[in-house]
Amino acid sequence: MSTLTALTIDVVIPVYNAPEFSKRCIDSVVAHLGSFIRTIYIQDDASGLQTRAMLDDLSYPQVKVFHALDNQGYGKSVNDAVARSNADWVLILNSDIEVLGNFLLPLCAAIAVDSKLAVISPTEGDISSEKAASYLRQPGGYITTYRFRGYAFLIRRVVFQELGGFDLQFGRGYYEDTDLGRRLVKHGWRMGVHPDAVVRHETGMSFGRGKAYQELVRRNRALYFSRYPLARQNVLVVSGACTLADLPLTVLDLLEQVMRQGGRLHWLTPERLPVLSCLQMRNSVISLGVLVKLILRGWSREDKRITAVWLLPAIPLWARILLKLVVLLRRLEVREWDAALF
Repeated sequence: MSTLTALTIDVVIPVYNAPEFSKRCIDSVVAHLGSFIRTIYIQDDASGLQTRAMLDDLSYPQVKVFHALDNQGYGKSVNDAVARSNADWVLILNSDIEVLGNFLLPLCAAIAVDSKLAVISPTEGDISSEKAASYLRQPGGYITTYRFRGYAFLIRRVVFQELGGFDLQFGRGYYEDTDLGRRLVKHGWRMGVHPDAVVRHETGMSFGRGKAYQELVRRNRALYFSRYPLARQNVLVVSGACTLADLPLTVLDLLEQVMRQGGRLHWLTPERLPVLSCLQMRNSVISLGVLVKLILRGWSREDKRITAVWLLPAIPLWARILLKLVVLLRRLEVREWDAALF
């Protein structure tokens, strides 16, 4: 509580249509966070008359509404709203978020003990207690992530502005948050997701899921990967019975490097690993079905495809033979480690 009162926190909510969800978001922020925050900046991105009227009818003294003359997109809306704030931290929420309780408390607890934590997000309720228990908790209780998702996040305002905020080349939206995450990591900042802080998220309320949305996502995905080609890495790691604690430092560093660059690891083991280092590391028990599923993934999305296979000691013979065949057929990068190193 003392940390929360020592910091000033403003809220930014960019709004584009979807008046019912936008009002629900604003109402829930006031109800659950009103006594812990200072000002709520609503940036209306040239919405229709119904949304504009709803915003103008709001009577909350903490709320300040700004109407853009033209549709500028998510990134520009957030940048403009943050520029009006002088708070220590800014909580940025999609307008389709519903606050269910004071999730700022665990977020600020993490901030208090980690001076290099630039941004921390609640979950959308998609990390169960069982799943959260498999990830290493950092001081303050958060889980490390190297892939930032901007549906709801608390960020150091000065850091956001020093990095130039969201890059406006992403236009109306999508992947501008992921791009910001790569820049944060490059500058030595940490990012986290706190499984004890939960919000409800209704996706696609402003843009929908139609053709325009799909074209926008494809365009911005291509822009993102043109800047960060190493973020395409999807490394399939297969090993015998070993854990993170059993790996040599050289191997640990290579695993960390893949994730830090924005890539993902899919680690197959004879039994579930007791702990994973961050959200970009996935673990499954090795089986023929799991192997085939991973090998076939991503036919429609290149960035989902396995790009390399790493073979650690004590792999079942049938798996080693199958993987060697796949490596040859798909011309994948392969790395093997000798058991003597373990």
